[in-house]
Amino acid sequence: MSLLCIDVGNTHTHFGVVGPAGAAALAEVPTASLDHPTTGLAPRLARLHAEQPGLAGAAFCTVVPATTARLRRLLAEALPTLAVFQLTPQCALGVPVTYPHPTEIGQDRLANAAVVIDLGTAVTFDIITAEGGYEGGIIAPGLAVMRAYLHERTAQLPRLDDSLAVDGAIGRSTVEAMRIGTVVGFQGMIQALLDAVLAELAGRGGPPPMVLATGGDATRLLGRMRPPPRVVPDLTLRGLAAAWRLQFPGRK
Repeated sequence: MSLLCIDVGNTHTHFGVVGPAGAAALAEVPTASLDHPTTGLAPRLARLHAEQPGLAGAAFCTVVPATTARLRRLLAEALPTLAVFQLTPQCALGVPVTYPHPTEIGQDRLANAAVVIDLGTAVTFDIITAEGGYEGGIIAPGLAVMRAYLHERTAQLPRLDDSLAVDGAIGRSTVEAMRIGTVVGFQGMIQALLDAVLAELAGRGGPPPMVLATGGDATRLLGRMRPPPRVVPDLTLRGLAAAWRLQFPGRK
């Protein structure tokens, strides 16, 4: 059984077909262009459906509430025969949600599990334990947000490109100094947050949790972390597929 899974983020919308071996045909479109008639999601989904005729359904999550109605309309037009499922805190998730305000949880975070670091426009940590299920997490600014803020809120600092190259800890130019501050500083922030989470969980006496990472910057930025997270690029899409199967247990 294969499912079309769509993860609508603040900057990009990621989608793919998830089967027993994981996600395939992975692609993305800018969320701002989600319903563009030629470069948006609809024409790409139509082509994908033609190449994957055995899809059992579609599942999506979104952290941009304004896109929900638009996405449902696109799916109805491009894939009218597929049943569509949206992941929300009210759905069966396979684990309890002990976070006191479940409606505030981003839907993509519900598709993750264990200690999950998701590096997108925002960085989110999700903590799932055997005792408490989904307990809560952490939200911090992403790397692109940090860099944009430096440029937009100062008079003389330039806008950085996407390079993460850092040579040493002392910048010899404004660009080098900004790159070190954002890349090394960003890695340090993630490590400090992970250390705090692991220390709190260790204080309960339980075993060390699995640490997973996903999101656009995960592979490029987390190589020096301890313990090194297991990077799973399609983690959220896999979680969407798992949630779909929980809602429809009789479907194969």
